Amino acid sequence: MSSLIPIVGAAQNYAWGKYGSKSAVAQFSHSNDPSVSIDETKPYAELWMGTHAKAPATLKDNRKKLLSDVIASDPSKYLGSKVLSQYPTTNGGLPFLFKVLSINKVLSIQAHPDKSLGAKLHVADPSHYPDSNHKPEMAVAITDFEAFCGFKPLPEIDVLLQKIPEFYQLVGAEVAQTFHDKISSASREDGRRLLQSVFGKVMTASPETVAKYAKKMVARTKSQPELFGPVLADLIQRLNSQFPDDVGLFCGCLMLNHCFLNPGEAMFLHAKEPHAYISGNIMECMATSDNVIRAGFTPKFKDVDTLVSCLTYTTNPVEEQKQKPEDFARGTGDAKFALYNPPIDEFSVLQVKFEARTGLSAHIAGIHGPSIVIVTDGSGEIAVKGEKSQKAEPGYIYFVAPDVELSLSSSSSGSPFTLYRAFCELE
Repeated sequence: MSSLIPIVGAAQNYAWGKYGSKSAVAQFSHSNDPSVSIDETKPYAELWMGTHAKAPATLKDNRKKLLSDVIASDPSKYLGSKVLSQYPTTNGGLPFLFKVLSINKVLSIQAHPDKSLGAKLHVADPSHYPDSNHKPEMAVAITDFEAFCGFKPLPEIDVLLQKIPEFYQLVGAEVAQTFHDKISSASREDGRRLLQSVFGKVMTASPETVAKYAKKMVARTKSQPELFGPVLADLIQRLNSQFPDDVGLFCGCLMLNHCFLNPGEAMFLHAKEPHAYISGNIMECMATSDNVIRAGFTPKFKDVDTLVSCLTYTTNPVEEQKQKPEDFARGTGDAKFALYNPPIDEFSVLQVKFEARTGLSAHIAGIHGPSIVIVTDGSGEIAVKGEKSQKAEPGYIYFVAPDVELSLSSSSSGSPFTLYRAFCELE
């Protein structure tokens, strides 16, 4: 079999996705497989491109055959010896899961376990934690993107706690005042404990109490918007329209960083860091896992005790959450290359982007591990050395075996030919 294999991802119809053909997930799915019809009444949220058993990729020319079947037929060839040694597999599993997300409605406020906690949660509650792996993840914006990421600095939380009555009342005078009095002189560890005390009071309040104060706070964003500022007032009103009177209005809007990414910007989310995506289209890559600890903006299972106890309670500024792109010396030719290389072993993501004109070409030297490529814009061709070129249009997805050189050529004059490549390479 070729070292460049066309595959088809699996679309997921979660409620927070964009509807019908407005969703990049639906557009890509239909473009890659025209037999997939787009239902304009359904949300298309995620396109999974990998070997996770929940939604595995299949071969484009044989939809009954899984990508994992191909990998399992010769793991050394399709994973590479180093990757296979570190991530041994009997079922053809990749160490990463690559996705496209189209977000119309805020996702749940959530965190992901590290390996130790993931193993414990899987044993204790396998129905809600379906595997034992950790789930560090990275988001790369392909449109304007909005999210919550990590806790605000303590002084910013204190300002909101002191001036928004409903926040103060929900937390309670004793905890709120202790937080106010001690944060200025607190050590880093004491600051984390103070933050945990506030977050814990919010998260463990009864639904009736949360709803009472949420209604009042939303009304106050309209009667006294100056207390919040225009961005926060709008955010609270917007998310309340999606999840009325939800605890996320407090633990998300008032306690987490509200961040914006431009196309091409990225952020990396460590284990045990709270976050939630709000709107936009992104490429997302993560360790192969589906473990999520949820707590707000969701009708799904909430594991509040685990979330409150496990978070790191770090308070890094938004800019420190961003994953800065690096140069990629193994890419040559007419394209621009940007490597997003987070501090974990399972994955990196490469963006390849041509100018919007025809006749351009580029080459990528062999990567010593498996990878998956998806075209997100423009059109062109892709080939491995010694083989016939294949079409590369929006939504087209390819698995690339280790140590093969890729050749790319652009035939797009209307929009920039753009690809994203997720890979695992161990040095």
